[in-house]
Amino acid sequence: MPAYIVSDVTVKDQKAMEEYRTRAAPTIAQYGGRYLVRGGAIEVLEGTWSPRMLVIAEFPDRETARKWYRSPEYAQALACRDAGLRRNLLVVDGVAQPL
Repeated sequence: MPAYIVSDVTVKDQKAMEEYRTRAAPTIAQYGGRYLVRGGAIEVLEGTWSPRMLVIAEFPDRETARKWYRSPEYAQALACRDAGLRRNLLVVDGVAQPL
């Protein structure tokens, strides 16, 4: 079953944010992930949640998403994350597709 990493991002420093993105993107692909959402216009239809930027990456399953997050490759991106952004991050299971 696919799993999704959902990140609600607030940019603190654009240059550092771009460095983080440059380092993070290949690690997502290395662990079988792909971006579904990477920024873009947000329109709140209900509720009070007001994210500034959303990033959603799909992975084959929750375990692979966890391996990516804890990987030494992604740790190199995390080294510059705090300078560039603040975020809330979660992993959520997707819906199994019928055979």
